[in-house]
Amino acid sequence: MASYLEDLVDRFISSSALVTYWNYIFPVLVGLYLAITLYDKHRYGHKKKLRITEPAATEKSGSKLDGIEYVGDLENADYDPLPALEDKPHVPYTGATVILAEDPLEAADRFYAIANNRRSVRKFSSRPVDVTVVERCIQVAGTAPSGAHTEPWTFCLVSDPSIKASIREIIEAEEFVNYTQRMAKQWVTDLRPIRTNHIKEYLTEAPHLVLVFKQTYGYKADSDGSSASKKQHYYNEISTSIATGMLLCAFQCAGLSSLVTTPLNCGPALRTLLERPPNEKLLVLLPVGYPAEDCTVPDLQRKPLEDIMVRY
Repeated sequence: MASYLEDLVDRFISSSALVTYWNYIFPVLVGLYLAITLYDKHRYGHKKKLRITEPAATEKSGSKLDGIEYVGDLENADYDPLPALEDKPHVPYTGATVILAEDPLEAADRFYAIANNRRSVRKFSSRPVDVTVVERCIQVAGTAPSGAHTEPWTFCLVSDPSIKASIREIIEAEEFVNYTQRMAKQWVTDLRPIRTNHIKEYLTEAPHLVLVFKQTYGYKADSDGSSASKKQHYYNEISTSIATGMLLCAFQCAGLSSLVTTPLNCGPALRTLLERPPNEKLLVLLPVGYPAEDCTVPDLQRKPLEDIMVRY
């Protein structure tokens, strides 16, 4: 019986096309393996360095650490790192003292009325806006919380008409390609009720533009003060997004209107135009001003509380 099985296997192998053409198949497989390896290294190699690979981190929690924006040094350092922040004493804090009303519910209601009155404006008046008001609103945004208090944001305030015109030229050129080629048909269709397209008049109509950049890393002075080394900015996009939300609220409280725009594929060109450093990446662009007299907005309704909150 054993000899019969051995004979059957030998006949199968000798008649197999795999064996017959192995000298052709093997080089093809090796070539495919090398191509996939090189592509994987080129496409994902720099990102894989950010993954949590330390056994202790996964064994204790049973899963990888949450927070894909974490950019810390995951290697075991042979030195004791020093905190980027100065180690200051903690001081007492009694809570909010500046509120809209004495009654907490009334204060919350008043702020809700202000926030709910905010709308995205795409047509601005030529009415001038005091730049100091915009600057104070940006200062409000600078009070936002940030990962390890790194404050990873830069707000570029553009009021010069020629620079605004250059910004519009860059964005409209890219947006034309976005609407005609890059964006999916469903995406373009979903924007139809908003009545938006690649033409962005508000970029030159609005008195001011605020370009919000997230800092992917910063710098700190070395112990001897002779040079500066990179400082990690944890959760830089989340922190900058929170600051942007506070900026929108500040504009609304000051009676100004704005619009959150995310110019697709324009970040590098705008960063070059404004001569920003390589550690800054454009997050959003906000035109700021007063609505034009003939400004209109879609008659949209926001979700009720029951649809956005779950009680436990």
